[in-house]
Amino acid sequence: MAAQARDGRGVLQPCADCVPANCSAIARGFLGPDGRELNALKWRDFTDAEFEGRRQVREYARFFQDHLVGCERSFVNDTGVQVGVRQTRQMSGVTGAATLLFFHGGYWQRNAKEGFSFVAEGPLAHGFHVAIAHYTLAPEATMDGIVREARSAPRWLHQHLTRLGGDPARLYVSGWSAGGHLAAMLTDEALVAGGLAISGLFDLEPIRLSHLNEKLGLDAEQARRNSPLLNLPACAAKFIIAYGSDELPELKREFAAAWSAHGLPGEMIEVAGRHHYAVLEQLARPDGLLMKALAHSRGPIRADDDAARWEG
Repeated sequence: MAAQARDGRGVLQPCADCVPANCSAIARGFLGPDGRELNALKWRDFTDAEFEGRRQVREYARFFQDHLVGCERSFVNDTGVQVGVRQTRQMSGVTGAATLLFFHGGYWQRNAKEGFSFVAEGPLAHGFHVAIAHYTLAPEATMDGIVREARSAPRWLHQHLTRLGGDPARLYVSGWSAGGHLAAMLTDEALVAGGLAISGLFDLEPIRLSHLNEKLGLDAEQARRNSPLLNLPACAAKFIIAYGSDELPELKREFAAAWSAHGLPGEMIEVAGRHHYAVLEQLARPDGLLMKALAHSRGPIRADDDAARWEG
């Protein structure tokens, strides 16, 4: 079944290769903060257009849930942007701001950083620079290789943040799902000032024993040395461990309990009424629970922490 609707700003229509019970939202005709119509093909307008498009898609999703019979439990499973190409982004115009390095999810074998740029909306509103990392996916890379790549990201940023306008002493890491695992693996890095793992996968043994291992190729030893639960650091900065109340049990309390028992500084946050895919919105929204927790962990905003301007 497909549905169509128009409200003067966007249109809902079935995608060309639509599968049953799926439909795509094409959001267009965006207005910027100054009331000017945005052109998503121009780099100066791309980010505002992307944020506005994602906001509209969330509004459409809520409309489906509230008003369309049979869609009460529907949810957005992808908000990929297909306009333009952005291989890189460059920060300019801000000095001394904190930086958030974010790793996307996808069980280490799917998705890309471009599909998660919406996450920047919340941190930018709170004065963070934002860097969304790319890493090679399985089976092209092993888990050892993926973790090595993840470790290279904060090290590169730490070396270059002063030139990019950030403060190397205020580098925070975050990630969702598989990205939460990668963020947790970086807690032993001395240059990391803190972090937030959302719905992270902290014990890889269940992954090794599942169908997900067909591409990952984990053996018992590789799973052990890349499991944050089994490799807690001797010391670390404050690390926030978050998950939705509707998550699967293995994504919930075990790692937070081990972190606390190890005497490491941290906080556990259960986001009520959120499943694995909905909980990330609480970082992407400026008023989200997880965004507020991260901002509080960083400390009071400084005079030079105006939100970064993206160029690319």
